[in-house]
Amino acid sequence: MSELTYPEVGATRRGPLPAGYHHLRHTAPMPPGSFLVAAEAVLSWRLHRAAGVRMRTDAPRAAPGVRVTPGLGLGPLRVWGPCEVVWVAEGDREAGFGYGTLPGHPERGEEAFLVRCDAEGRVNFEVTAFSRPDRWFMTAAGPAGRAVQHGYARWLAHTLRRLSHQPTS
Repeated sequence: MSELTYPEVGATRRGPLPAGYHHLRHTAPMPPGSFLVAAEAVLSWRLHRAAGVRMRTDAPRAAPGVRVTPGLGLGPLRVWGPCEVVWVAEGDREAGFGYGTLPGHPERGEEAFLVRCDAEGRVNFEVTAFSRPDRWFMTAAGPAGRAVQHGYARWLAHTLRRLSHQPTS
């Protein structure tokens, strides 16, 4: 039996996003020709780490079943959110993953990070999520908590644009 804390597993991949949750959809353009570098940054956790997120994970890349615990914040104010990767896309025109919340996460739901390249070569980064509070402090945060999630999506896009201009080592 799955430990995931919500029943709508995979909805960030197949849609539609389920009712009863807050929805987030953020799309941002990336530099032309950046698909491969951006895809690798997303799939290898490099994006999240470069954005200042602590990542505890049991694998060097996203893959179904991989456990990952992102930590947001500073020092003792860092909030850890255990997740499990529930889907991965790794193709010529799209790459990314979605992970779902596990017990101990401050919210319930799923979040996805996907890089797409269209037929004209335009590259976009997409963050899609559905979530609702699962801890008292997230409920108390109300709209401010959702604003942080939207700001986080914008920060990831900014970070990925920066990484996409740098060569990988």
